[in-house]
Amino acid sequence: MLYGSGLRVSELVTLRPEQLDWEDGFLRITGKGDKTRYVPLGREAARALQFYREKARAMLIKEGKPTPRVLFLSNRGAQLTRERIRQIIKERAKEAGIDDNVFPHILRHSFATHLLENGADLRVIQDMLGHADLSTTQIYTHVEQKRLIGIHRSFHPRGRIH
Repeated sequence: MLYGSGLRVSELVTLRPEQLDWEDGFLRITGKGDKTRYVPLGREAARALQFYREKARAMLIKEGKPTPRVLFLSNRGAQLTRERIRQIIKERAKEAGIDDNVFPHILRHSFATHLLENGADLRVIQDMLGHADLSTTQIYTHVEQKRLIGIHRSFHPRGRIH
């Protein structure tokens, strides 16, 4: 969901079931400054979330212990923490053979970069990320420009240095 919807970790750990719109495939997110935005829930994320909601979450609820109103629970039946999300991502990256320093925000960054690479308008990306200022979103264009320069240098006859 961090990658599929571009959520901040703090938004993920505080996500409540009533924020999901299954019918239209959107999440209602309250981000920084208590601003509400709507972000799409991708097909793969929706499938995984449906499984979690119907099967896995029930196994995490502890008998006789109050259950937090949040969607994602720890193995102790409590609200997941930002630190635990970071640990999970590092563990999964290691299992996948990724030795780079992987952290939760890189998934949000990848979400925005991939939208931009595939032609999404910068203002739409700004809205989905919940950035108040377009200049914050423009950081992602720098990555895209570097990639485009590299492609040009590699494949365009006039881009090659002789």
